[in-house]
Amino acid sequence: MLRRVVITGMGGVSALGNNWPTIKAGLLAYKNKVVHMDNWERYKDLNTRLAAPILNYQPPVHWTRKQLRSMGKVAQMCTQAAEAALAEAGLLGDESIKDGRMGVACGSSTGSPQDIRDISELVLNGSSANFNANTYVRIMPHTTAANLSIFFGLTGRVIPTSSACASGNQAIGYAYEAIKYGKIDMMLAGGGEELCVSEAFVFDSLFATSLRNETPELSPCPYDASRDGLVIGEGAGILVLEEYEMAKARGAKIYAEIVGFGCTSDGSHITRPERMTMRRCMEMALEDAQLDAAEVGYVNGHGTATEQGDIAETLATQDVFGQVPISSQKSYLGHTLGACGALESWFSVQMMNEGWFAPTLNLNQVDSRCGELDYIVNTARTIHTEFVMNNNFAFGGVNSSLVFRRLD
Repeated sequence: MLRRVVITGMGGVSALGNNWPTIKAGLLAYKNKVVHMDNWERYKDLNTRLAAPILNYQPPVHWTRKQLRSMGKVAQMCTQAAEAALAEAGLLGDESIKDGRMGVACGSSTGSPQDIRDISELVLNGSSANFNANTYVRIMPHTTAANLSIFFGLTGRVIPTSSACASGNQAIGYAYEAIKYGKIDMMLAGGGEELCVSEAFVFDSLFATSLRNETPELSPCPYDASRDGLVIGEGAGILVLEEYEMAKARGAKIYAEIVGFGCTSDGSHITRPERMTMRRCMEMALEDAQLDAAEVGYVNGHGTATEQGDIAETLATQDVFGQVPISSQKSYLGHTLGACGALESWFSVQMMNEGWFAPTLNLNQVDSRCGELDYIVNTARTIHTEFVMNNNFAFGGVNSSLVFRRLD
Protein backbone atom coordinates (compact mmCIF):
# COMPACT_ATOMS: atom_id res chain seq x y z
CA MET A 1 0.00 0.00 0.00
CA LEU A 2 1.39 3.39 -1.01
CA ARG A 3 1.75 5.88 1.81
CA ARG A 4 0.90 9.57 1.85
CA VAL A 5 3.74 12.05 2.40
CA VAL A 6 3.31 15.42 4.09
CA ILE A 7 5.45 18.44 4.99
CA THR A 8 5.55 19.23 8.71
CA GLY A 9 8.43 21.71 8.85
CA MET A 10 10.16 24.16 6.52
CA GLY A 11 13.25 26.29 7.00
CA GLY A 12 15.64 28.29 4.92
CA VAL A 13 18.40 30.84 4.62
CA SER A 14 18.07 33.39 1.84
CA ALA A 15 18.89 36.93 0.80
CA LEU A 16 15.23 37.77 1.53
CA GLY A 17 15.49 36.46 5.08
CA ASN A 18 15.50 33.28 7.11
CA ASN A 19 11.84 32.98 8.13
CA TRP A 20 8.58 33.14 6.24
CA PRO A 21 7.19 36.44 7.65
CA THR A 22 10.40 38.25 6.64
CA ILE A 23 10.51 36.57 3.24
CA LYS A 24 6.83 37.32 2.63
CA ALA A 25 7.42 40.99 3.39
CA GLY A 26 10.34 40.96 0.96
CA LEU A 27 8.31 39.36 -1.80
CA LEU A 28 5.51 41.89 -1.33
CA ALA A 29 7.98 44.79 -1.38
CA TYR A 30 8.62 43.91 -5.06
CA LYS A 31 12.35 44.64 -4.85
CA ASN A 32 15.10 42.18 -5.65
CA LYS A 33 18.24 41.47 -3.63
CA VAL A 34 20.68 41.82 -6.51
CA VAL A 35 23.69 44.05 -5.90
CA HIS A 36 26.83 45.21 -7.67
CA MET A 37 29.71 43.08 -6.39
CA ASP A 38 32.45 45.66 -5.87
CA ASN A 39 35.02 43.03 -4.93
CA TRP A 40 34.61 41.39 -8.34
CA GLU A 41 36.16 44.39 -10.09
CA ARG A 42 39.59 42.76 -9.84
CA TYR A 43 38.50 39.93 -12.15
CA LYS A 44 39.26 41.56 -15.50
CA ASP A 45 38.05 38.60 -17.56
CA LEU A 46 34.66 38.57 -15.83
CA ASN A 47 31.91 40.55 -17.53
CA THR A 48 29.11 40.42 -14.97
CA ARG A 49 29.37 42.20 -11.63
CA LEU A 50 25.93 41.16 -10.37
CA ALA A 51 24.94 38.70 -7.65
CA ALA A 52 22.40 38.24 -4.86
CA PRO A 53 24.49 37.49 -1.75
CA ILE A 54 23.37 36.83 1.80
CA LEU A 55 25.00 39.80 3.45
CA ASN A 56 27.15 39.21 6.54
CA TYR A 57 26.15 35.57 6.96
CA GLN A 58 27.20 33.98 10.26
CA PRO A 59 26.28 30.51 11.55
CA PRO A 60 24.14 30.31 14.72
CA VAL A 61 26.10 31.34 17.81
CA HIS A 62 25.06 28.26 19.81
CA TRP A 63 26.92 25.89 17.49
CA THR A 64 30.23 24.58 18.80
CA ARG A 65 33.61 24.69 17.12
CA LYS A 66 33.53 20.89 16.92
CA GLN A 67 30.21 21.01 15.08
CA LEU A 68 31.46 23.66 12.67
CA ARG A 69 34.84 22.21 11.73
CA SER A 70 33.48 19.87 9.03
CA MET A 71 31.12 22.47 7.54
CA GLY A 72 31.82 25.04 4.88
CA LYS A 73 29.27 27.77 4.31
CA VAL A 74 26.96 25.69 2.13
CA ALA A 75 26.73 22.96 4.78
CA GLN A 76 26.25 25.59 7.49
CA MET A 77 23.32 27.15 5.65
CA CYS A 78 21.68 23.78 5.02
CA THR A 79 22.12 22.80 8.66
CA GLN A 80 20.68 26.11 9.84
CA ALA A 81 17.70 25.62 7.52
CA ALA A 82 17.23 22.05 8.79
CA GLU A 83 17.41 23.17 12.42
CA ALA A 84 14.61 25.67 11.78
CA ALA A 85 12.54 23.08 9.91
CA LEU A 86 12.93 20.46 12.65
CA ALA A 87 12.00 23.02 15.30
CA GLU A 88 8.91 23.96 13.31
CA ALA A 89 7.99 20.28 13.03
CA GLY A 90 8.45 19.75 16.77
CA LEU A 91 11.22 17.22 16.14
CA LEU A 92 14.39 19.10 17.03
CA GLY A 93 16.25 16.97 19.56
CA ASP A 94 13.54 14.30 19.56
CA GLU A 95 14.90 10.77 19.93
CA SER A 96 12.60 9.49 17.17
CA ILE A 97 14.78 11.10 14.51
CA LYS A 98 17.91 9.26 15.70
CA ASP A 99 16.77 5.64 15.66
CA GLY A 100 16.78 5.10 11.92
CA ARG A 101 13.31 6.45 11.20
CA MET A 102 14.67 9.70 9.71
CA GLY A 103 17.08 10.08 6.81
CA VAL A 104 18.30 12.94 4.65
CA ALA A 105 18.28 13.86 0.96
CA CYS A 106 20.23 17.00 0.15
CA GLY A 107 22.57 18.42 -2.45
CA SER A 108 24.42 21.36 -3.96
CA SER A 109 26.22 22.00 -7.20
CA THR A 110 29.53 21.68 -5.39
CA GLY A 111 31.04 21.82 -1.94
CA SER A 112 32.50 24.98 -0.47
CA PRO A 113 34.61 26.91 -3.04
CA GLN A 114 36.97 28.33 -0.42
CA ASP A 115 38.08 24.81 0.47
CA ILE A 116 38.39 23.93 -3.19
CA ARG A 117 40.79 26.87 -3.52
CA ASP A 118 42.75 25.63 -0.51
CA ILE A 119 43.23 22.16 -1.93
CA SER A 120 44.05 23.61 -5.36
CA GLU A 121 46.76 25.72 -3.76
CA LEU A 122 48.19 22.56 -2.21
CA VAL A 123 48.25 20.77 -5.57
CA LEU A 124 49.72 23.72 -7.46
CA ASN A 125 52.25 24.96 -4.91
CA GLY A 126 52.95 21.95 -2.72
CA SER A 127 51.69 23.70 0.40
CA SER A 128 48.53 25.38 1.65
CA ALA A 129 48.20 27.20 4.97
CA ASN A 130 44.49 26.44 5.27
CA PHE A 131 44.48 22.80 4.18
CA ASN A 132 43.58 20.41 7.02
CA ALA A 133 41.89 17.10 7.78
CA ASN A 134 38.41 18.55 7.17
CA THR A 135 39.11 20.27 3.87
CA TYR A 136 37.87 17.39 1.75
CA VAL A 137 34.79 16.94 3.95
CA ARG A 138 33.85 20.54 3.20
CA ILE A 139 34.28 20.16 -0.57
CA MET A 140 32.94 16.66 -1.18
CA PRO A 141 29.79 16.55 -3.33
CA HIS A 142 27.73 15.11 -0.48
CA THR A 143 28.95 17.55 2.17
CA THR A 144 25.44 18.90 2.84
CA ALA A 145 23.79 15.49 3.24
CA ALA A 146 26.62 14.07 5.34
CA ASN A 147 26.83 17.07 7.66
CA LEU A 148 23.07 17.10 8.22
CA SER A 149 23.16 13.42 9.17
CA ILE A 150 26.02 13.89 11.60
CA PHE A 151 24.82 17.15 13.14
CA PHE A 152 21.37 15.77 14.01
CA GLY A 153 22.38 12.16 14.63
CA LEU A 154 20.32 10.73 11.78
CA THR A 155 20.90 7.05 11.06
CA GLY A 156 18.40 6.49 8.24
CA ARG A 157 19.17 6.48 4.54
CA VAL A 158 21.30 9.22 2.94
CA ILE A 159 20.52 10.41 -0.59
CA PRO A 160 22.99 13.02 -1.94
CA THR A 161 21.60 14.97 -4.91
CA SER A 162 24.37 17.04 -6.42
CA SER A 163 22.55 17.86 -9.64
CA ALA A 164 23.11 21.60 -10.00
CA CYS A 165 19.83 23.54 -10.31
CA ALA A 166 17.74 20.40 -9.75
CA SER A 167 19.48 19.41 -6.49
CA GLY A 168 16.79 20.71 -4.13
CA ASN A 169 13.83 19.49 -6.17
CA GLN A 170 15.34 16.05 -6.70
CA ALA A 171 16.14 15.73 -2.99
CA ILE A 172 12.52 16.44 -2.09
CA GLY A 173 11.29 14.10 -4.82
CA TYR A 174 13.53 11.19 -3.84
CA ALA A 175 12.74 11.68 -0.16
CA TYR A 176 9.04 11.68 -1.00
CA GLU A 177 9.43 8.41 -2.91
CA ALA A 178 11.40 6.81 -0.08
CA ILE A 179 8.55 7.49 2.35
CA LYS A 180 5.78 6.75 -0.15
CA TYR A 181 7.16 3.30 -0.89
CA GLY A 182 7.71 2.42 2.76
CA LYS A 183 11.51 2.58 2.90
CA ILE A 184 11.60 5.13 5.74
CA ASP A 185 9.17 7.23 7.81
CA MET A 186 10.76 10.70 7.89
CA MET A 187 13.26 12.63 5.79
CA LEU A 188 15.04 15.97 5.76
CA ALA A 189 15.07 17.13 2.14
CA GLY A 190 16.40 20.13 0.26
CA GLY A 191 19.53 21.82 -1.01
CA GLY A 192 21.88 24.75 -0.80
CA GLU A 193 24.55 26.78 -2.54
CA GLU A 194 27.10 29.33 -1.44
CA LEU A 195 28.00 32.21 -3.71
CA CYS A 196 31.36 32.21 -5.43
CA VAL A 197 32.78 34.21 -8.31
CA SER A 198 33.70 30.91 -9.98
CA GLU A 199 29.99 30.28 -10.61
CA ALA A 200 29.67 33.66 -12.29
CA PHE A 201 32.69 32.80 -14.45
CA VAL A 202 31.02 29.54 -15.52
CA PHE A 203 27.87 31.22 -16.80
CA ASP A 204 29.84 34.19 -18.12
CA SER A 205 31.78 31.82 -20.38
CA LEU A 206 28.45 30.62 -21.78
CA PHE A 207 27.32 34.24 -22.43
CA ALA A 208 24.49 33.59 -19.99
CA THR A 209 25.04 36.25 -17.29
CA SER A 210 23.33 39.60 -17.00
CA LEU A 211 25.55 42.58 -17.79
CA ARG A 212 23.34 45.30 -16.33
CA ASN A 213 26.06 46.04 -13.84
CA GLU A 214 25.02 49.63 -13.17
CA THR A 215 21.35 48.81 -12.57
CA PRO A 216 21.20 45.69 -10.39
CA GLU A 217 17.58 46.37 -9.47
CA LEU A 218 16.58 45.76 -13.10
CA SER A 219 17.99 42.24 -13.40
CA PRO A 220 17.37 39.37 -13.81
CA CYS A 221 14.32 39.54 -16.08
CA PRO A 222 12.83 36.05 -16.47
CA TYR A 223 10.70 35.59 -19.59
CA ASP A 224 11.15 39.22 -20.68
CA ALA A 225 11.95 40.14 -24.27
CA SER A 226 14.84 42.33 -23.11
CA ARG A 227 16.39 39.90 -20.60
CA ASP A 228 20.15 39.56 -20.90
CA GLY A 229 21.01 36.63 -18.65
CA LEU A 230 20.96 35.20 -15.16
CA VAL A 231 22.28 36.47 -11.84
CA ILE A 232 23.86 34.09 -9.31
CA GLY A 233 22.46 33.94 -5.77
CA GLU A 234 22.91 31.76 -2.70
CA GLY A 235 20.97 30.17 0.15
CA ALA A 236 19.52 26.93 1.46
CA GLY A 237 16.14 25.35 2.04
CA ILE A 238 15.16 22.19 3.94
CA LEU A 239 11.76 20.51 4.39
CA VAL A 240 10.75 17.90 6.96
CA LEU A 241 8.79 15.14 5.22
CA GLU A 242 6.77 12.55 7.14
CA GLU A 243 4.41 9.69 6.51
CA TYR A 244 0.92 11.16 6.91
CA GLU A 245 -0.50 8.84 9.57
CA MET A 246 2.59 9.26 11.77
CA ALA A 247 2.41 13.05 11.50
CA LYS A 248 -1.31 13.01 12.22
CA ALA A 249 -0.91 10.71 15.22
CA ARG A 250 1.62 12.99 16.89
CA GLY A 251 -0.50 16.08 16.24
CA ALA A 252 1.97 17.74 13.90
CA LYS A 253 0.99 20.80 11.91
CA ILE A 254 0.82 19.77 8.26
CA TYR A 255 1.75 22.43 5.72
CA ALA A 256 1.04 20.46 2.55
CA GLU A 257 1.03 17.02 1.00
CA ILE A 258 3.47 16.04 -1.73
CA VAL A 259 1.44 14.18 -4.31
CA GLY A 260 3.60 14.04 -7.43
CA PHE A 261 7.19 13.90 -8.62
CA GLY A 262 8.63 13.66 -12.10
CA CYS A 263 12.22 13.52 -13.31
CA THR A 264 13.64 13.11 -16.81
CA SER A 265 16.92 13.49 -18.66
CA ASP A 266 17.23 15.42 -21.90
CA GLY A 267 19.64 12.83 -23.25
CA SER A 268 20.88 15.15 -25.98
CA HIS A 269 22.97 18.16 -24.90
CA ILE A 270 24.77 19.05 -21.70
CA THR A 271 23.54 22.67 -21.51
CA ARG A 272 20.75 23.11 -24.09
CA PRO A 273 17.29 22.57 -22.52
CA GLU A 274 14.78 20.39 -24.34
CA ARG A 275 11.09 21.25 -24.56
CA MET A 276 9.88 17.67 -25.02
CA THR A 277 11.70 16.16 -22.03
CA MET A 278 10.67 19.09 -19.82
CA ARG A 279 7.10 18.47 -20.90
CA ARG A 280 7.39 14.76 -20.14
CA CYS A 281 8.78 15.56 -16.69
CA MET A 282 5.71 17.65 -15.82
CA GLU A 283 3.40 15.01 -17.24
CA MET A 284 5.07 12.34 -15.10
CA ALA A 285 4.53 14.45 -11.98
CA LEU A 286 0.85 14.85 -12.85
CA GLU A 287 0.51 11.13 -13.54
CA ASP A 288 2.13 10.34 -10.21
CA ALA A 289 -0.34 12.70 -8.53
CA GLN A 290 -3.24 11.27 -10.57
CA LEU A 291 -4.22 14.78 -11.57
CA ASP A 292 -5.52 16.50 -14.66
CA ALA A 293 -3.44 19.51 -15.66
CA ALA A 294 -6.46 21.79 -15.15
CA GLU A 295 -6.40 21.06 -11.41
CA VAL A 296 -3.05 22.82 -10.95
CA GLY A 297 -3.69 26.50 -10.22
CA TYR A 298 -0.11 27.81 -10.26
CA VAL A 299 3.30 26.82 -11.61
CA ASN A 300 6.47 28.09 -9.97
CA GLY A 301 8.68 28.41 -13.03
CA HIS A 302 12.40 27.80 -13.25
CA GLY A 303 12.76 31.23 -14.88
CA THR A 304 16.51 31.66 -15.21
CA ALA A 305 16.28 34.67 -17.56
CA THR A 306 18.33 32.88 -20.21
CA GLU A 307 17.07 32.80 -23.77
CA GLN A 308 17.05 29.07 -24.47
CA GLY A 309 15.96 28.16 -20.95
CA ASP A 310 13.00 30.54 -20.76
CA ILE A 311 11.71 29.64 -24.21
CA ALA A 312 11.97 25.86 -23.83
CA GLU A 313 10.50 25.90 -20.32
CA THR A 314 7.51 28.08 -21.11
CA LEU A 315 6.66 26.24 -24.33
CA ALA A 316 6.77 22.94 -22.43
CA THR A 317 4.58 24.41 -19.69
CA GLN A 318 2.10 25.65 -22.28
CA ASP A 319 2.03 22.19 -23.86
CA VAL A 320 0.98 20.66 -20.55
CA PHE A 321 -1.20 23.33 -18.92
CA GLY A 322 -2.28 25.91 -21.43
CA GLN A 323 -2.44 29.41 -19.92
CA VAL A 324 -1.66 28.54 -16.31
CA PRO A 325 -0.55 31.29 -13.88
CA ILE A 326 3.26 31.27 -13.55
CA SER A 327 6.01 33.33 -11.93
CA SER A 328 9.66 32.99 -10.89
CA GLN A 329 11.22 34.00 -7.58
CA LYS A 330 14.64 34.06 -9.24
CA SER A 331 13.73 37.63 -10.15
CA TYR A 332 14.09 38.39 -6.41
CA LEU A 333 16.96 36.12 -5.35
CA GLY A 334 18.86 35.38 -8.51
CA HIS A 335 19.63 31.79 -9.39
CA THR A 336 20.47 29.98 -6.15
CA LEU A 337 21.46 26.80 -8.05
CA GLY A 338 21.36 23.85 -5.62
CA ALA A 339 19.05 25.77 -3.29
CA CYS A 340 16.43 26.98 -5.75
CA GLY A 341 14.29 23.83 -5.82
CA ALA A 342 14.00 23.76 -2.03
CA LEU A 343 13.51 27.51 -1.54
CA GLU A 344 10.96 27.77 -4.33
CA SER A 345 9.09 24.71 -3.01
CA TRP A 346 8.96 26.38 0.41
CA PHE A 347 7.66 29.61 -1.11
CA SER A 348 5.14 27.74 -3.26
CA VAL A 349 3.63 25.92 -0.29
CA GLN A 350 3.42 29.04 1.85
CA MET A 351 1.85 31.11 -0.92
CA MET A 352 -0.58 28.32 -1.78
CA ASN A 353 -1.73 28.13 1.83
CA GLU A 354 -2.21 31.90 1.99
CA GLY A 355 -3.93 32.19 -1.39
CA TRP A 356 -1.57 34.59 -3.17
CA PHE A 357 1.42 34.32 -5.48
CA ALA A 358 4.29 36.74 -6.00
CA PRO A 359 4.92 38.23 -9.45
CA THR A 360 7.98 37.92 -11.63
CA LEU A 361 9.92 41.16 -11.19
CA ASN A 362 11.25 43.06 -14.21
CA LEU A 363 8.83 41.30 -16.56
CA ASN A 364 7.57 44.16 -18.71
CA GLN A 365 7.12 42.53 -22.11
CA VAL A 366 6.95 38.76 -22.46
CA ASP A 367 9.25 37.41 -25.16
CA SER A 368 6.99 36.52 -28.10
CA ARG A 369 8.93 33.26 -28.49
CA CYS A 370 7.93 32.13 -24.99
CA GLY A 371 4.83 30.07 -24.32
CA GLU A 372 1.39 31.67 -24.02
CA LEU A 373 1.01 31.48 -20.25
CA ASP A 374 -0.70 33.63 -17.62
CA TYR A 375 2.39 35.47 -16.42
CA ILE A 376 1.96 37.08 -12.99
CA VAL A 377 3.47 40.57 -13.18
CA ASN A 378 3.69 43.82 -11.21
CA THR A 379 1.86 42.77 -8.04
CA ALA A 380 0.87 39.59 -6.22
CA ARG A 381 -2.12 37.67 -7.56
CA THR A 382 -4.88 36.22 -5.38
CA ILE A 383 -5.34 32.59 -6.40
CA HIS A 384 -7.07 29.90 -4.37
CA THR A 385 -5.94 26.50 -5.55
CA GLU A 386 -5.56 23.02 -4.11
CA PHE A 387 -2.51 22.11 -6.20
CA VAL A 388 0.69 23.85 -7.30
CA MET A 389 3.73 22.64 -9.22
CA ASN A 390 7.37 23.63 -8.79
CA ASN A 391 9.76 23.07 -11.71
CA ASN A 392 13.55 23.13 -11.82
CA PHE A 393 15.78 22.18 -14.74
CA ALA A 394 19.56 21.72 -14.57
CA PHE A 395 22.74 21.44 -16.61
CA GLY A 396 23.26 17.88 -17.71
CA GLY A 397 19.67 17.77 -18.92
CA VAL A 398 18.22 17.05 -15.47
CA ASN A 399 14.52 17.95 -15.27
CA SER A 400 12.44 17.85 -12.09
CA SER A 401 8.84 18.62 -11.17
CA LEU A 402 7.00 18.47 -7.85
CA VAL A 403 3.26 18.75 -7.13
CA PHE A 404 2.03 19.99 -3.75
CA ARG A 405 -1.50 19.76 -2.36
CA ARG A 406 -3.05 22.14 0.14
CA LEU A 407 -4.57 20.35 3.12
CA ASP A 408 -7.17 22.29 5.11
